[in-house]
Amino acid sequence: MTVIEVRSPAGGHIIGSVPNQDTDEVVAAIAALRAAQPGWAQLPVAERVRWLTRYRDWLLDNEYRLAKLLQSETGKPWAESNLEIPYIVDAINYYTRIAARSLAARRPRRHGLLAITKQQLLIQRPYPVVGVITPWNFPLGLSLLDTVPALLAGATVVVKPSEFTPLTVVAALDGWREIGAPPVLAAVTGDGQTGAAVVDRVDFIQFTGSTRTGKLIAHAAAERLIPCGLELGGKDAMVVLSDADLRRAVNAAVWGAMANAGQMCTSVERVYVEAPLYDAFVAAVTAEVRRLRLGADDQSYRCDVGPLVTAQQLRIVEEHVADAVGKGAGVLVGGRGGTGTGYYEPTVLVDVDHEMLCMQRETFGPILPVMKVSDEAEAVRLANDSPYGLSATVFSQDSARAERVARQINAGAVTINDVFANLFTLALPQGGWNESGLGVRNGANAIVKFCRPQAIVAARIGPRREPTWYPYTRVRGAIMHRAARLINARSVRRMLG
Repeated sequence: MTVIEVRSPAGGHIIGSVPNQDTDEVVAAIAALRAAQPGWAQLPVAERVRWLTRYRDWLLDNEYRLAKLLQSETGKPWAESNLEIPYIVDAINYYTRIAARSLAARRPRRHGLLAITKQQLLIQRPYPVVGVITPWNFPLGLSLLDTVPALLAGATVVVKPSEFTPLTVVAALDGWREIGAPPVLAAVTGDGQTGAAVVDRVDFIQFTGSTRTGKLIAHAAAERLIPCGLELGGKDAMVVLSDADLRRAVNAAVWGAMANAGQMCTSVERVYVEAPLYDAFVAAVTAEVRRLRLGADDQSYRCDVGPLVTAQQLRIVEEHVADAVGKGAGVLVGGRGGTGTGYYEPTVLVDVDHEMLCMQRETFGPILPVMKVSDEAEAVRLANDSPYGLSATVFSQDSARAERVARQINAGAVTINDVFANLFTLALPQGGWNESGLGVRNGANAIVKFCRPQAIVAARIGPRREPTWYPYTRVRGAIMHRAARLINARSVRRMLG
């Protein structure tokens, strides 16, 4: 068996390794999950909730160890490394609270002539095996955010983490076994071939990652006629209107662009500022970015921005900045690689336009391009001039104006006078439009998303023959037709016609 070495993006040294599992190993893991799934699904919802709450407690008990491991393989500042487990604990609390209600059998109200004599029952039956394939930017959070509702639904789950950041996911999923839970959650590790083997054998695939890979997964899922959920790339716009609270908008823009070194699908990747506020905004943003501390901080809180996780991502950032400068953009701060492996200075670009890569394609790095616009109509037009549509932000102290602009932006979520707020509102769905994805995660339907609805219809009375059955006769046909008109028509003339 070959192994994959995991290297620190901050220093380049090896911090661990995982097996590069082949197709046979993936098949065996999924077969074991499939065998365990019926017993898991037959448990009362309250019992599945009990296991998830025990797992929550295990995560809290091991929070520091997992956060240190996550920092070592991602290079995140400690403030960000220590955020993923609290986020997942919040998700476990929310989904365990709504699980019983979400999965309860329902008896929809009967309607129509032919349904009057029927008993109607709607139940939710889980997909047997759900595959969760996750990227390297939030390895633990994104792996468990979909795993938790899927397990509560009664599905089993196989998680395939990124080969660049698998260590924390494997360690966290080991905790499921440590609490003695049923064998319904497993991790497989490896490169793209491992992920392809997962897609080829599960019953539902949830993928978070690039648009290019998402399209390949969607095609593979379509070939097998299985559902998929895709959260893909973004090019999120921030619109700063002339009446915005300048200081709050500036702080939001800097954090929204630079958090996790800009390696978020929901990062602020382009800012459109109305002309009256533009100069003050640019000056303040530049000053704030200059204050950011680049580097590795262990658990000291000495740094604000860490390295880019992969060498390929560093090359993309460098390419986007070079392209912008070559086409006339100005660099007010940053614009260079930092000292050490994988670092790039937090950068502010001005005099940008939509001919530049930094305004067209997802950068996924600590870059903040700022563009002046004449009015809100131009801001909306430019915000929508993108193949993506994940989320966006609008700043204005006029709530009616802000909502008016938000309603015109083509994105799955728009926050007003805030940034990333939609990520923390678990009761609302999170999903992208256009090339940013397919389907949603989170929200009140996050658990039943991993279920197949099954309709059960039973006769309430049992005559030898229903009016619609054989033999067909003129009299019975006339009676049924007349009864249907009396029930369904909405005017006396049509009832009698």
